[in-house]
Amino acid sequence: MPKMKTKSGAKKRFKMTATGKVKSAQAGKRHGMIKRSNKFIRDARGTMVLSEPDAKIVKKYMPYAR
Repeated sequence: MPKMKTKSGAKKRFKMTATGKVKSAQAGKRHGMIKRSNKFIRDARGTMVLSEPDAKIVKKYMPYAR
C-alpha cells in the first residue's frame, strides 16, 4: 500500500498535542479589529484547542500526526 498523503493546508494550520488534541490559532483576528471589543481581542490571543467534532475532521487530514 502506498502512503497516505497529508493535506498541506492542514499541516500548516494545525499542531497536535502530546495527548492527541488539535491546537489551532484563534479565529476572527485577521482584519476588522476596530469593530471587535478589547475583551475579544484579548481572549483571542495565542492558540486554542479544537472541539472534538472539529478535531476529528482535522485528524483525517493528518493521518501520521500523533
